[in-house]
Amino acid sequence: MDEIDQAQEINERHLEIALEEHRKRQPAGESNIRCEDCREPIPEARREAVAGCRRCIDCQTLLEHWSALQ
Repeated sequence: MDEIDQAQEINERHLEIALEEHRKRQPAGESNIRCEDCREPIPEARREAVAGCRRCIDCQTLLEHWSALQ
């Protein structure tokens, strides 16, 4: 295994750990029917895919963007 393969394995492991930590921080339980920020309906597909979601995809994206900048 060369250095590039080793680096790739390390990167993949770091990504797996980061994704698992992200999943642990996600709210559990029933999803909101309406976004808690804009009050628009959250599509059923999103509510089923993301258990416990509180925001529509647009508001969640904005929240994550602004959180990353701080």
